[in-house]
Amino acid sequence: MNIKPLADRVLIQPCAAEEVTMAGIIIPDSAKEKPLKGTVLAAGNGTKDEEMVVKEGDTVLYGKYAGTEIELDGEKYLIMRQSDILAVFAD
Repeated sequence: MNIKPLADRVLIQPCAAEEVTMAGIIIPDSAKEKPLKGTVLAAGNGTKDEEMVVKEGDTVLYGKYAGTEIELDGEKYLIMRQSDILAVFAD
């Protein structure tokens, strides 16, 4: 992928939503809970006031309605500000 977020923005690939079935009932995509966990694919350089803390490859938690959803090559991604990220999973 050849995309580079600007300033304090990050590109995140959301983790797949868990598909829960009960007694053979398949839950449609529209009813699945939006995942709140993802992997940082690219990060900007930060701003003069805010240093970029997250880096490519970090697994992060973010708010339910954070970011802007985009679609590239049939895949869905999120672009959001670093301040919308709630936590980074420790290695």
